[in-house]
Amino acid sequence: MRARIPGELHPDQVGLDRHGLRRPDRTRTPLSRGASMRTGIIGTGRIGTVLARILVAAGHDVVLANSRGSQTLGPLVAELGAAASAAHPAEAAAQAELLVLMVPFERVRGLLPPRVVQDKVLVDATNAFGGPGAPADLGGRGSSDLVAEWYPDAQVVKSLNTMHFETLAVAGTAPGERLAHFTAGDDAKSKEIVAGIITDLGFSPVDTGPLHSGGILQQPGGPLFNRPLTEAQALAWISH
Repeated sequence: MRARIPGELHPDQVGLDRHGLRRPDRTRTPLSRGASMRTGIIGTGRIGTVLARILVAAGHDVVLANSRGSQTLGPLVAELGAAASAAHPAEAAAQAELLVLMVPFERVRGLLPPRVVQDKVLVDATNAFGGPGAPADLGGRGSSDLVAEWYPDAQVVKSLNTMHFETLAVAGTAPGERLAHFTAGDDAKSKEIVAGIITDLGFSPVDTGPLHSGGILQQPGGPLFNRPLTEAQALAWISH
């Protein structure tokens, strides 16, 4: 089992107030929902599987892909029901309206033909590690800068990469203040689309700025990585 990072919330802690008591559900005021869309998820490890489950629960269709082949996804597709399907990564990208990369960072380059993500929102949810728990040395560049270089015709948004999969699985429906998920990108409309998805999942979207500077804040070694914050805490941190 991996060591827990200081400040990281265990799922059982999500929704506790400062006295250690659970807040009632009425504290979670409704937020506007994003438009339902078909989301492609490439990478169906622990976090990709969790994302698929909570997207379907929020009313979205998903198309799933992994490196082992669509036939390996039969049990997960059966579990998720009619809202889910499986495909080859390039086919999933072509079918999806929004695509989320949840594969190891070192597999991103060459994973897809660039044309299949042309003009699409491409969510970079990958994390670049140089060793167990150690950020990769990218020479001062953001990992999402490289993703945008490899897929120049996509609208790349850095998001959905900072939260541990156990927290992601439960925090969106837990009582209490919503936790933040971050967005960074150079296209405002694309960030709005991702923010709508985040809202649907029960989290609060917080914009960290352009892809380079905002993405570096989110990636391993950055101050927002694996640090669950409420919307108010995140906004307070960003504002100073």
